[in-house]
Amino acid sequence: MKHSSLFLLAICFGISAHGQSAGNLDLIPRPASVTAKKGTFAISPQTHVFTAPAFSGVATLFAETAHLPEPQLALMKMVPLHSVVFTAADKSLIPDSAGYRLNISPDYVTIFARTQTGAINGMQSLLQLRLLQPDQTTLPCAEITDHPRFGYRGVHLDVSRNFFPATYIKRFIDLMALYKMNTFHWHLTDGAGWRLEIKRYPELTKIAAWRNYANWKDWWSKGRRYSQEGDPNAYGGYYTQAEAREIVAYAAQRGITVIPEIEMPGHSEEVLAVYPQLSCSGIPYKNSELCLGNDTTFTFLENVLTEVMNIFPSPYIHIGGDEADKKAWKSCPKCQQRIRNEKLKDENELQSYAIRRMEKFLIAHKRKLLGWDEILEGGLAPEATVMSWRGESGGIAAAKDGHDVIMTPGAYCYFDSYQADPATQPEAIGGYLTLDKVYSYEPIPKELDAAAAKHVLGAQANIWTEYIPTSYHLEYMTYPRLLALSEVVWSDTAHKNLADFQQRLQSHYLLLQRLNVNYYRPSHSITIHPDIDAAHHRTVISFRSEQYQPQIRYTLDSSRPDNQSALYTSPFVVSGSAPVTAAIFKDGQLQGKPAFLQLDDHVAIGKKVSYNVPYSKKYPAQAAATLVNGYRGSLTYGDGQWQGFEGDMDVTVDMEQETNLHRLAVTFMQLTGPGVYMPSFVEVSISEDGKNFQPLKQVNNDVPLSTSTLAFKDFKFDLSGQKARYIRVHAKNEQRGFMFADEIIIY
Repeated sequence: MKHSSLFLLAICFGISAHGQSAGNLDLIPRPASVTAKKGTFAISPQTHVFTAPAFSGVATLFAETAHLPEPQLALMKMVPLHSVVFTAADKSLIPDSAGYRLNISPDYVTIFARTQTGAINGMQSLLQLRLLQPDQTTLPCAEITDHPRFGYRGVHLDVSRNFFPATYIKRFIDLMALYKMNTFHWHLTDGAGWRLEIKRYPELTKIAAWRNYANWKDWWSKGRRYSQEGDPNAYGGYYTQAEAREIVAYAAQRGITVIPEIEMPGHSEEVLAVYPQLSCSGIPYKNSELCLGNDTTFTFLENVLTEVMNIFPSPYIHIGGDEADKKAWKSCPKCQQRIRNEKLKDENELQSYAIRRMEKFLIAHKRKLLGWDEILEGGLAPEATVMSWRGESGGIAAAKDGHDVIMTPGAYCYFDSYQADPATQPEAIGGYLTLDKVYSYEPIPKELDAAAAKHVLGAQANIWTEYIPTSYHLEYMTYPRLLALSEVVWSDTAHKNLADFQQRLQSHYLLLQRLNVNYYRPSHSITIHPDIDAAHHRTVISFRSEQYQPQIRYTLDSSRPDNQSALYTSPFVVSGSAPVTAAIFKDGQLQGKPAFLQLDDHVAIGKKVSYNVPYSKKYPAQAAATLVNGYRGSLTYGDGQWQGFEGDMDVTVDMEQETNLHRLAVTFMQLTGPGVYMPSFVEVSISEDGKNFQPLKQVNNDVPLSTSTLAFKDFKFDLSGQKARYIRVHAKNEQRGFMFADEIIIY
C-alpha cells in the first residue's frame, strides 16, 4: 500500500493531548458554515470507507492517509454503520464546483461533492478535524458547508537560490493541501542555479545547477561562479524529469496544480555562463539578460519550454519577466537592429516583443503565459496573466485592461520578510510582515469596479530563499503565516474576524506540532499603538501581542514594569509627552523584553515642512506631514511612517514664529540587504527668514556599513539657547541606496 508521508505517523494513532476540550471545530480556513451537533463519531482501524466511483482516487488517498482499509465502491449495496462515505451530489446541493458538505453523525461521516476538487476539499477538512482533536479516535458531530472565495490560492517556492530535494517538495505540498492552497508555483530557474533537467541542453544541469559556495550570500559577493556536477565542493542540485513528473502527479492527487517558472529574459546568469552565445556580449559571466536580437535565443527558449510543457500539464507557464536590466540591449547591435526591424520605440518595447513572441508560442501549444508585473512595461501581451508583486498597481492596471491577475504584493505576501523584531530572528532579506498583517490583506483592490474585480483570480504567498537554506528554516518562515493567507483566499469576507482567527489558531499549534512542523512560535513582544490627537495634546494608547489574551502591565514613568504595575484592560489616554513601557507577565513572571515608546508631544507637530530635495515617490509615507506628525516608525520601512530618500534628505521646518529651542532629534534606520543605509552625517541650521541659514551642529554616523542586521540611530542635537523660526535638517546620503527617517522631534 502507498503511504502519505506527512500525515501517516501523526494520524495513524490516537495521540492524546491534555488540557483541551473534546469537540474541536476550529478549522482554518474558516468554512462558510459550521453547525455543531450532539455526539461523536468513533474512528478505529476497522472503520470502512465507501465511495462513489467518481471519487475513488480521493477515497483511496484518504484511507491511506488515515490508515484505514481500502475503500469499497458504494454502488447499490447497503453501507454499514460507522463508515466514512464519499457521495456524489448535484448542483442543487453543492452549487459551487469546488464546494463540499461534510456531515458527521454518530453513525456516518459523509462528504458530499460535485467534483473531485470538492471531494478533496472535504477530505482535507476531515483530515484537519481529526488532527485537531485531543483524542484522534473521536470526531465531534457537525454539519459543515463550504466553498472557496477564489479559484487561485497559491504558494511560490524559489528552489534556485537554495535547493530542496524532491522528497521535501512532497511534504511542502502536503502541508499546502491541508490548508486548501491549490497552486504550487515552482520557481525552477534563476541566476543562483538551474533546477530542471532539460535533455536537449545538458550543460544546464551539469554546470548551471551547481555553484562554488553553498551559502547564497557568499556566492553573491564572491564572484558568482558555477561549478561542475561531481566537484567535491559543488553546491546545488536539480530535479530529473521523472522526479518532476512524479511531483506533478503527487500534487494533482491532492488537488494542487504545479506551475513551473522558467525565468526570461533576465535572471539568466546561469544560462549565459554555459551558453554565452545567447548573451549580448557572447562572454560568460558578463551579462544577466538574454540577447533579444538573437533568433538563437528564441530557439533555445522554445526548445526548453517544449520539454517543460511535456512535464507540466498546467494551463499556465510562468516566464518570469521581472527585473531585467536593459543596459546591455542598449549597446547590442543585434538588439538595436531588432528594435528597428520591428519598429519598436525602445528597450521596454523590445522586452514586450519578446514576451508577446513567447506568448504566441505558448498559445500555439494551448497554454497561457503568466509573468511578474514587469511584463506590463512596453505593452502587455494580449492574453497574458499578470502576477502583481510590486504593490498592487500592476494588478490594478491589468485588471482594468481586462487581463486576469494574481495578487502577490510584497507588503502582504512575501514570506521571506521578517515576521518579528529582526534582532530576535534569523537573518532575512528585509521587510517586516506579521501574521496579523497577512490576515488583513484584501486581494481585490478598492480601485476596481465589479467587472474588473472578476479578473482577480486570487492571491499567492511568495517565498524567496536567499536566506532560507534548509527545510527547517523554510517551515519557520511559512507557518503560521500561510494559515492566515489561506483564510484570506478561501473564506468569505462577511465572517473575516482577526480575533476569531486568533482563537482558532491556538488549536493549530497542536496540529503543527503533531506534524513536526518547525513553525514560528508567537513572540512575547508587545507593539505599542498610539492614536495621536495633536490638537488636544493627548494620545490613546493600545497594546497588541502575538500571545493569545496575554496579561500586560505597563508604566508611564520610565520604570520597568513588574507584576504590581498597572494592568492593561483597554485603550487609555495619555496627555502630553510620556515614556510608555509595557511587558507581558505569566504566573507573575516577566516574559520576554519590555516594549518602550517615547510619546513626544513636541513643538513641531503639524508644522509645515518644505523639501529642498524631494522624498522618494516609492516611499512617500504620509507625504509632507510625515516628519512632523508625532508618529514613530516601526520595524519596517514599509509601514507608512518611514519616509524614503534616494538622495539626500534636506528639509526645512517652519515653526511659524521665532521659537526658543532646546533640543532636536531625528532617527534613521539601516538594513543593508535591501539597500537601506544611514546618512554619513546630519547637520542642523537655523534661519529667521528661511533664506539665510546659520549652520549650528553636525552629528556623524557611527553605525558601520558592516552591520547587516536592522539598526536604528537617533541623531541628537543640543540647541539650548538658540532661537529660530526656520530649522533646516540635512542628512547626507553617500551610498547608492535609500535613507529612511520617521520624525523630526523638536523641543
